[in-house]
Amino acid sequence: MELTSSRAANGPLRKPPVDAGSRRVDWTDAVFALLLVAGAVFAYRHTGGIMNYYDKLILGGGVIVLAWLGWLWRPLRSLMIAVTISGGLAVMAYGGDLARGDQAFFLKYLLSSQSAILWMCTLFVLATACYWIGLVGRSATGAWLGTALSWSAVFAGLTGLLVRWHESYLLSPDIGHIPVSNLYEVFVLFSLITALFYLYYEQKYETRSLGGFVLLVISSAVAFLLWYTFDRGAQEIQPLVPALQSWWMKLHVPANFIGYGTFSLAAMVAFAYLVKSHGQTTSWVKLSPLFLLGVLLGLEPMVFRQSGMPAYWMVYAAVVALIVGGILLGRRRIAERLPALEILDDIMYKAIAVGFAFFTVATILGALWAADAWGAYWQWDPKETWALIVWLNYAAWLHMRMMKGLRGDGAAYWALVGLLVTGFAFLGVNMFLSGLHSYGEL
Repeated sequence: MELTSSRAANGPLRKPPVDAGSRRVDWTDAVFALLLVAGAVFAYRHTGGIMNYYDKLILGGGVIVLAWLGWLWRPLRSLMIAVTISGGLAVMAYGGDLARGDQAFFLKYLLSSQSAILWMCTLFVLATACYWIGLVGRSATGAWLGTALSWSAVFAGLTGLLVRWHESYLLSPDIGHIPVSNLYEVFVLFSLITALFYLYYEQKYETRSLGGFVLLVISSAVAFLLWYTFDRGAQEIQPLVPALQSWWMKLHVPANFIGYGTFSLAAMVAFAYLVKSHGQTTSWVKLSPLFLLGVLLGLEPMVFRQSGMPAYWMVYAAVVALIVGGILLGRRRIAERLPALEILDDIMYKAIAVGFAFFTVATILGALWAADAWGAYWQWDPKETWALIVWLNYAAWLHMRMMKGLRGDGAAYWALVGLLVTGFAFLGVNMFLSGLHSYGEL
């Protein structure tokens, strides 16, 4: 009954999701795979001269992975085709001249990397607002707009990263690199991965009621990204430091941020779980841990090393406190529109399980990369140490889940605390600790 009311209030999806395990390959899958092969051949013909053996393997493997993902979740096919078209238009508009980015209208205002990423930021914030209008106001239109704007933001962000990759080669073939090398680029990547996983679960569970919660963490990332852009000029493309001039980066970083993104999604679903669980609670003493934890999670991106507190972050802190307080004040109304606790628990568990698998792979790849770059698999660098802490945290969560039946408020609070740990490993280490990964500091 709870799930039915949630669907009604938040725009039921017109087509029920299809179980990937029962779906057979059809002609559209074959056509999409052929398009991917054609794209890979085109890329090889134009850039094969600067590819090493491992780059070629990654290109071939990428075709297989993308074909499988397109079969697993059909909307990804449309997204990939649209991003390829927009990226191709940008490449043609540049015509090999980076200076055209400030001259050509469509590049300057739409398709240059910086323009596309700023559009991504705007669309994610608007999507967050629409999801909350849909949730609180029982507006199916608002919820549908949240989904549409989220897809649009993902499209803009992926276009921005793809074009930024091309722009780096326009600067110089020696500077060109995949755009996952600094905090600016990985914040964009984090936002996109988190949104895509959310949109997948939104379709699978046929509810848009969680969009407002999940996109809060993306909007927080957007707030940091905007500050980082305008205060630090982080959007400028820089040459890679020697340690990052490796094909390992193309594997390690995306896998790592699939972990970060799904852990963040799980934490926001856990927040929704606790709001629903405490929907009828009248004691603010019981709600205070949730309020404090929510505020801490929201404020984590603003904790950076510098004197004073700029006005930007003071406003941000006030907005975070108002949002968390407003959610708790409206908890009864919101709880009625959220899916059943069992469904929230299931999404939280699956997101952590997926994130843990990818984070494990990323940690192994990181160790292999370290051996290649520095001659040792593990040196207890601060980044390595905190990666291990994150891994142990979620390993313990999953162990308690499978062996001891961890459920309920305890599991949800643990997932929220886990995001604090993950956030420090992602951002705090770069701010406060020095080591072999100091090239990522603010």
